Amino acid sequence: MAIEIIPVPDLGGAGQVEVIEVCVAVGDQVEAEQSLLVLESDKASMEVPCPQAGKVVSLKVKEGDSITEGDAILELEVAAGAEPEVAEEEAPAEKQDEPVAAAPAPAAPAAAAEQMVTVPDLGGADQVEVIELCVAEGDEIQEGDSLVALESDKASMEVPSPFSGKIVGLKLAVGDKVSVGDPLALMLVAGAAPAPAAPEVAAAPAPAVAESPSKAASAAAPPPVAAPADDRAAAQVAGADGGGVYAGPAVRKLARQLGVDLTRLKPSGPRARFTKEDVRTYVKQLVADVNSGKVSVSGGSGIPPIPEVDFAQFGDIELVKMSKIAKATVTNMSRAWLNVPHVTQFDEADITELEAFRKSMKAEADKRGVKLTPLPFLMKATAAALAAEPSFNVSLHADGEHKVQKKYIHIGMAVDTPAGLMVPVIRDVDKKGLWELAAETAAMAEKARAGKLMPRDMQGGCFTISSLGAMGGTGFTPIVNAPEVAIMGVSKAQIKPIWNGSEFEPRQMLPLAVSYDHRAINGGDCGRFFTYLVSVISDIRRLLL
Repeated sequence: MAIEIIPVPDLGGAGQVEVIEVCVAVGDQVEAEQSLLVLESDKASMEVPCPQAGKVVSLKVKEGDSITEGDAILELEVAAGAEPEVAEEEAPAEKQDEPVAAAPAPAAPAAAAEQMVTVPDLGGADQVEVIELCVAEGDEIQEGDSLVALESDKASMEVPSPFSGKIVGLKLAVGDKVSVGDPLALMLVAGAAPAPAAPEVAAAPAPAVAESPSKAASAAAPPPVAAPADDRAAAQVAGADGGGVYAGPAVRKLARQLGVDLTRLKPSGPRARFTKEDVRTYVKQLVADVNSGKVSVSGGSGIPPIPEVDFAQFGDIELVKMSKIAKATVTNMSRAWLNVPHVTQFDEADITELEAFRKSMKAEADKRGVKLTPLPFLMKATAAALAAEPSFNVSLHADGEHKVQKKYIHIGMAVDTPAGLMVPVIRDVDKKGLWELAAETAAMAEKARAGKLMPRDMQGGCFTISSLGAMGGTGFTPIVNAPEVAIMGVSKAQIKPIWNGSEFEPRQMLPLAVSYDHRAINGGDCGRFFTYLVSVISDIRRLLL
């Protein structure tokens, strides 16, 4: 084994460049052409590949360092006798001594003429993607203004305009793959001769004088992965919307993988450069905002948002600001609908005897100063069903590996308030009697309508009951109030003819619908829960069993 010092390769004439990312660590096994560093100058960013396979023994640079061609990057342990793969690419010596053709004499001033701008030397890169257009047809630009931004697997760079003039036509679009010499834009240039039939704008300028043998040997070194753009390029890569996006290829790749629009971020790097940490911080904050309800997911999760409509074109309108509760409901319902695979089952409960008993207790209810509605009966029956079928009294753990089996029975009740829908929670329903539940549900409903509920009053529910009462309807499909796994919708009771075995008799039937999270509850679980619930509602004496 031998230790090789890996130096900074030819930087295409750039001087001090900054190390913006170290891609390897001490002890890493690297392959030939694997990226070691990401460097960035004022004009371009590039990755430095490893010339041969080996093991990283020590690093000589760190992020933030300024380095130049020939500086040591790292020590690499390689197999004895191994040669860098790029050594085979050295230019023949005889070509280094060839005389350089003299630069052509400048053309005489002429009237404005069209000039074709082509893709310049890309430092050996081929089929490079156009990631941004910095100009549009009709734009007046100055020499050195950026025309397009290109990006390869190893670097991103700008292509500056070699002339001042007007853009007559663009010859490429975002997403196109281009190589050296491909037409880029047609420009109207003042005082320029007409473009030759075979434009040579893309040719790299040759040195004015012959180089010494030592310099010629240096010139034979392999070219960098992607040379920096011309020194006249702007310091920023202009975004498609005109905003500045100054980021290296590694940062851009991470942003593309995570679906992040860099124009929405604030850069924290030197010279307003975007870093990987900027992208990660943005994503973390976005996830935190969604989880906390600050951001609605109704237009996210890869689902196209509903297009904006100008309703004023159809007639008079008024914009009414939504209350905080209404906006929270939008977020919660959207989140629940997108995340919970809903299934709804329907049934009817015969409440003829229940209603007869409830009405018979009216006088005693008046003495106690409470109103005995059907809701306390529904709550007691639901509590009994949750105890009989514990699969409904669970929540899914955030780790995706467990269910949380609850040993308590707290039931939420949906209340329609002027500010929006609210769900106060009645605790320990299984341990309370009908009179206590009647008083507590009435007090909670009044508290909700007055806007005096505290956060604790709406937390800890195991199951929710949403009742339309006497408002009408024969049924509806309620949305599960996550992290609960089930909810019951109650519609308006109706007198129906029910066959008793010998004849039809009028019975008061209550339509019920139970929606549940199919990740936690199976159809058989719901069948057992619903059958027991309906039997208890139909004969409240079962609550004593």
